[in-house]
Amino acid sequence: MRLYHAAASPFVRKVMVLLHETGAVDRVTLVPASGNPLNPGTLPVDRNPLGKIPALEREDGPTLYDSRVICRYLDDTLGAGLYPPAPRLWDTLVLEATADGISDAAVLMRYEEHVRPAASQSPEWVEAQWTKIDRALSAIEDRWTSHLAGPLDMGQIALGVALGYLDFRQPQRDWRGARPALTAWWGEFAQRPAMVATQPVQA
Repeated sequence: MRLYHAAASPFVRKVMVLLHETGAVDRVTLVPASGNPLNPGTLPVDRNPLGKIPALEREDGPTLYDSRVICRYLDDTLGAGLYPPAPRLWDTLVLEATADGISDAAVLMRYEEHVRPAASQSPEWVEAQWTKIDRALSAIEDRWTSHLAGPLDMGQIALGVALGYLDFRQPQRDWRGARPALTAWWGEFAQRPAMVATQPVQA
């Protein structure tokens, strides 16, 4: 399998954390890819018409894209059990979707501030994205603490990656604030070997 990869992408990192947690990193060849909506660069537009990464090229079928699709495929292929049976499955999927939404909003903030021409940037739009992130983090603090204390699943991995991306790209924002449970959880989760191994470095 070949994974189109950029270490700074939270969605790529989510896949990489899964591979590290399952000891399957050596089963995937990493293919560097970079670009943005204004310049696709080396993004695999021939394999993912949306021009996004991650994209997982398989020998036995078409290329998979969208991190949730790829993670479900790898979880099934590797028998990892990171998507537990129902009823816990639904909590895992909602937490994963919420965490991915945080990552998506943070990526849009990054694009607005560093890709769009300065004259076209909208600080109000950036703050609207942050409002979504802030609201989602508060919901997780209020509703998901018990789930975070349970067995490792893809909801937890997606959340860990999202929080790591906030620290990586928005270090001036205080997401911790009045969220002691989430802050404590992140302090421990960030030390997992799979998270340390996939930590992006500022270019």
